[in-house]
Amino acid sequence: MIEHDQLRALIRAGIPDADVEIFDRTGTMDHFNVTVCSAAFNERSVLEQHRLVYSALHDALHDGRVHAVELKTVAREKA
Repeated sequence: MIEHDQLRALIRAGIPDADVEIFDRTGTMDHFNVTVCSAAFNERSVLEQHRLVYSALHDALHDGRVHAVELKTVAREKA
């Protein structure tokens, strides 16, 4: 189980410019729909974008705080 702010912080630790939207799919705080928007995704395939996010969530996925993530990534123009 993980709070939205903690989940957002994990993603931002790996992708500092990320805008993160989180929806708890089941009410159990371990199954999430997550949308991440970042300039880090520019010129990367969707698979590479998802790998960046899953890398940031690695520990939470492996220790059970996060059980499932349905992920959407969006590339943002660099400022």
